[in-house]
Amino acid sequence: MLLIDNDKQGNASKFFGAYDYDKPSIADVLTGRDVDLSKVIRQTKFENLDVLPANLSLLRADKEVLLDTARAQQTRLKKALENLGGLYDYVIIDNAPDLNISNINAIVASDDILIPIKIDQFALDGLEILTEQAEDLRSFNPRLKIAGGFVTMYQKNNVNTAGLKYLREKQTLIPMFDAVISKTVKVDESTFKGEPLLKYAPKTRAASDYCALAEEYLGRSSGG
Repeated sequence: MLLIDNDKQGNASKFFGAYDYDKPSIADVLTGRDVDLSKVIRQTKFENLDVLPANLSLLRADKEVLLDTARAQQTRLKKALENLGGLYDYVIIDNAPDLNISNINAIVASDDILIPIKIDQFALDGLEILTEQAEDLRSFNPRLKIAGGFVTMYQKNNVNTAGLKYLREKQTLIPMFDAVISKTVKVDESTFKGEPLLKYAPKTRAASDYCALAEEYLGRSSGG
């Protein structure tokens, strides 16, 4: 599996030990021509998991891509990934909650969009904008679809219960996964340990929730 860090903060890259300003990153993929991805992708200590890293150079890359009108701006990541020739069974792109050219590249390069939702008014307001953007970008990738949204950091209180009920009733906006990711301090602890939650705290409710989400998504993808 390949994890693409498409967030200028580079948290995923830091977590998996791939954060480095002295080596190429996704910024180079977006701004360069005919970039050899094998020289950018980094292996991790975890079996069957590679990372295409990011760092703050992504800020510069966003500006450079917008200024470079000599070639297509929206399809650069998609074309780069096509050169991998099916090397990975799954490619997951971790995006920041921004509306910029790097995120547009990520959306165009994707088959499915999964939307994590922390229940508050700001997140709910942004859903319509994201769905409209995905629809506009489908001309670059007809296979693109919103696979669904899932609630994260869920707690059993009035706000979360009402918000989840609203999202499930409004599935004409986006389809919702049944799986809900529970809030747990173990998620924060795992970042300090540098271990995925399923390894650090496999018996937590959140770990089970993520497994349920993955199974639900794969079931939907296969038509099951």
